[in-house]
Amino acid sequence: MKLIRVLIALAGSLAVADGFAQTEFIERAEALELQGKFAEAAALLTNALSGASRPAAERKQLEFEADRLVRIRKDYPLTKAALFEALKASVKDLGAEEFEAWIGEGRFDSREIDGERRFMSSSVSNLYFRHPELESRRIKPKDNAALEQARLASVRSIKQAALAEKQPYVLPKRFRNTMTVTVNADAAPPGESIRAWLPVPRRYPFQKDFELRSSSPVAKEVNSRDSSIRAVYLEAPARKAKPTKFQIEYEYTAFGVYFDPRPEAVKPVDPDDPALVPFLRETTHVMFTPGIRQLSKEIIGDETNDLHKAKKCFDWIASQIKYSYATEYSTIRNISEYCRTKSYGDCGQEALLFITLCRLNGVPARWQSGWNTVPGGKTIHDWCEIYLPPYGWMPVDPYMGIWAMRYARTLTPEQQQEIRDFYFGGLDQWRMAANSDHCQELSPPKKSLRSDTVDFQRGELEWGGHNLYFDQYDYELDVKEVKLPK
Repeated sequence: MKLIRVLIALAGSLAVADGFAQTEFIERAEALELQGKFAEAAALLTNALSGASRPAAERKQLEFEADRLVRIRKDYPLTKAALFEALKASVKDLGAEEFEAWIGEGRFDSREIDGERRFMSSSVSNLYFRHPELESRRIKPKDNAALEQARLASVRSIKQAALAEKQPYVLPKRFRNTMTVTVNADAAPPGESIRAWLPVPRRYPFQKDFELRSSSPVAKEVNSRDSSIRAVYLEAPARKAKPTKFQIEYEYTAFGVYFDPRPEAVKPVDPDDPALVPFLRETTHVMFTPGIRQLSKEIIGDETNDLHKAKKCFDWIASQIKYSYATEYSTIRNISEYCRTKSYGDCGQEALLFITLCRLNGVPARWQSGWNTVPGGKTIHDWCEIYLPPYGWMPVDPYMGIWAMRYARTLTPEQQQEIRDFYFGGLDQWRMAANSDHCQELSPPKKSLRSDTVDFQRGELEWGGHNLYFDQYDYELDVKEVKLPK
């Protein structure tokens, strides 16, 4: 009887869907998704796509909404029982009663999906980020002391050099990176051409002298050095039962950065400057919601100096937001609002919250991202920049402020604050920055849906207009520091 009721409900959804416009389909599907009725939402969208012909843009949006449901399912693979088993392998002396209490407290990201509560794949790791007091019960504790001391030494040397040389870009390092992307066997039909976009360094004042040393297969396009989303584009045929590999090797020079802006020297921004207008307005994931406006009032108060306003936002995030691994960005409607309401987020979510607060308060702010390549902590990473006349664009890394104050546990409070303050206007050399804005378009354009609609770090792939999602390939970045050319 239960199956019959589900089929009747699905049939009713399909019948109603026949009269829906595109926006109605999406709104109804989202309502069903939020109710946990993923199968009904998927059926509704499938019906919309199989009905009357629609403009290409409408079809692509409906296809994305259908695929988004699949992506959300992938982000929440754990049953309650599977989560309990994973936690018992990580947390000392965890019993069923305590686990149930944690569930009741909402310590884990979860979704109701077709009648079953499912939990996010990173639930175990996120438990320690959100509840650092549990570190003492971690069965395999992490030793970050060496990384923390290296970070402290790095920021001190960059700051000292910048003040001594009276310029913000100092202590250059030369890197040779090899990025390898391996597509799963049979992810595309044999003979089909797989198209790949791999990120490479764009030109910045702190990043220059890019050289593509090799690519396999031979690169078909290397984007302009000033591209807002810089990629090497390649193609290779899929072979039956064999993986498809793309690999590029490149070198570039990165400088340490340290600005020492003075509040009294900061001048007002010209809000009509064409170069700055895009970074003062609302856009995707940067929206001045009522919640953002209220938070801004609480943080900024009656402050009028742009430097102080931005620093207040930075310090608030460092003290109030916890780090957490994120669900895929493409599944989140408004990332900055998500970070605000959850009081946690990953580096990109924290950066977008900071960007939104800055823009609302008249401080130009923009995205910057690629990889953090520091030894012992290499990972994809996002941060940002703000514009303060007469200093120009200067880097800000909200995540590093959070890391310093909350997770660098072997450092003294003074050392933690020293690192936090450095990353408001400072940047280490262990970066590969491929992007200068978020939600940018690849060149040549991708025919299919993007795996990441916001960022570009892991590469993007497709065949015949079909996207290859992140679970269909592996990516790796090997980083070596080499001698600077004379």
